[in-house]
Amino acid sequence: MDQDTGWSEYASGSTLGGEGSQGGIVVRDEGHRGGNLRLTYEADDARSFHSITSGIAGWLRHPRFFDNADAAARAFEEMKPALEELGAKLSEGGPRSTADGQAAGPLLAAFVVRFS
Repeated sequence: MDQDTGWSEYASGSTLGGEGSQGGIVVRDEGHRGGNLRLTYEADDARSFHSITSGIAGWLRHPRFFDNADAAARAFEEMKPALEELGAKLSEGGPRSTADGQAAGPLLAAFVVRFS
């Protein structure tokens, strides 16, 4: 990688090859600098199963499913800037008040709708 995008292997790659939260094998797992953002790609070619779970610590854990590796790989890259943008609008670690959570609702919903 020639340019520092802020994304790197999550946990120094220790999660790769293990079972993911959606029941596939983790083939790609990246976190964004600061540790609040994460994208995990799981696959199981025997089932034509591919999933990407996007996460923002304290706010969001959203799985998305695909039937082929090419679509999943493209989506993984497309989701990075959107996840960064969303994460920048949220308080670190989760809502700090009821009002904070209510204000975030439409932002989180828009992300989930866009990436469903």
